[in-house]
Amino acid sequence: MTSILTGDIINSRKKDDNFWLETLKEALSTFGDSPKYWQIYRGDSFQLEIEKCENALYAALKLKAHLKSTVDIDVRIGIGIGEKEFNVPEITASNGEAFINSGYAFDTYLKKQTMAIKTPWQEIDAELNIAFDLALLTMDSWTKNSAEVFKISLESENSTQNEIAAILGITQGRVSERQKRAGFEPIMKLEKRFKKLIHQKTLQ
Repeated sequence: MTSILTGDIINSRKKDDNFWLETLKEALSTFGDSPKYWQIYRGDSFQLEIEKCENALYAALKLKAHLKSTVDIDVRIGIGIGEKEFNVPEITASNGEAFINSGYAFDTYLKKQTMAIKTPWQEIDAELNIAFDLALLTMDSWTKNSAEVFKISLESENSTQNEIAAILGITQGRVSERQKRAGFEPIMKLEKRFKKLIHQKTLQ
């Protein structure tokens, strides 16, 4: 079982391609090599495979925060979990349940929200998509500063606010304020819940 993230850049035609394309490639490359694990296609769309399904939301959060904090653009992401029928050198040439579910989440749910999931388990889909919808009330309103502190806090989860403050060159109090505005603590509770749910299901 694997997870596939299908995404696209919101309002990409209003942005300079050179402005965000390299940033997207940089973010995707932290998860593996292209074209096996990720590819950009149709100019502003991408697919990414996260083999450990329980880490799919972490990857989506990292992508969203990276793009918002670096080039101030947002992204829509449909997460699909399921089987992968066969391995090929290019991710966009692969297929299977995970790819179908990712496409379904992208085409069906992302008309209303910017992040959604489709898994083999309906009860999990219902819980997580409601939780995503609530979390997106905060994430979709991130400023560059909020997204930046979220990204660094996510990547350095064991770091103290003082250590994050040193990285950003701001005070510990400012880090605390920005983490609150970014919804870091409740969103990370959701990420841990996601990990637990998906881990339990994939063990069954």
